[in-house]
Amino acid sequence: MLLNNNEYLSIVDSIKSQIKIAQYKAVMNVNSELLLLYWNVGCAINAHSEWGNKFIENLARDIKLEFPQSTGFSVRNLKYMAKFAKTWSNIKFVQRCVAQIPWRHNIAIMDKVKDEKQREWYVRKSIENSWSRDILVHQIESGLYHRQETAKKISNYSKRLLKPQSELALQTMKDPYIFDFIPFKEGMLEREIENELVKNITRFLMELGTGFAFIGNQYHLEVGKRDFYIDLLFYKSYSALLCSH
Repeated sequence: MLLNNNEYLSIVDSIKSQIKIAQYKAVMNVNSELLLLYWNVGCAINAHSEWGNKFIENLARDIKLEFPQSTGFSVRNLKYMAKFAKTWSNIKFVQRCVAQIPWRHNIAIMDKVKDEKQREWYVRKSIENSWSRDILVHQIESGLYHRQETAKKISNYSKRLLKPQSELALQTMKDPYIFDFIPFKEGMLEREIENELVKNITRFLMELGTGFAFIGNQYHLEVGKRDFYIDLLFYKSYSALLCSH
């Protein structure tokens, strides 16, 4: 039987591997474009810093009007873009290294590492070792830079290669900012359902029963300095009902 043929099985494994590598490269290319966009937006904000916070607030509002489905340009995230552009002034290093790790990795490094040399080191090690964000934060907080640089410990960093199934690749593929950046994505059906519910909200509320009020969709909340977006927010009597995934 063909299915038991070793040559056939080898071809299947090879094609599977090529698919995974192609998927990884595609996602990383999107991530790179997103980070470069954020860097350019940050440069524009910094170039007009004399306009103050009102400029950022207006910018967030106007972007939302033009791209209502996009949630990656909140006031808080725009401020991070400005910080991102100020932190990394060398566009070549941004293209070559910084843009190869997810946005949330970059935020963690900007928040937790003040020294430029250390920031570069953690960016490189995140790429070389395919660290997830949690591992990256742990390495920063445990002072890995000082332990590695002071003790000159032997490592196999230079021998390790990125793999499609690595933690970094998986986290990049699941990055909400990546999904937000590309409107055509898995889960599009859910967003379409959400939009249809909004369009027919009166009938929908009547089906829910009396006492319900519709507050909004993709409703922004900032909790503990983190941005959250509720798919659909309703209010009933004295208690809120959240519809989210």
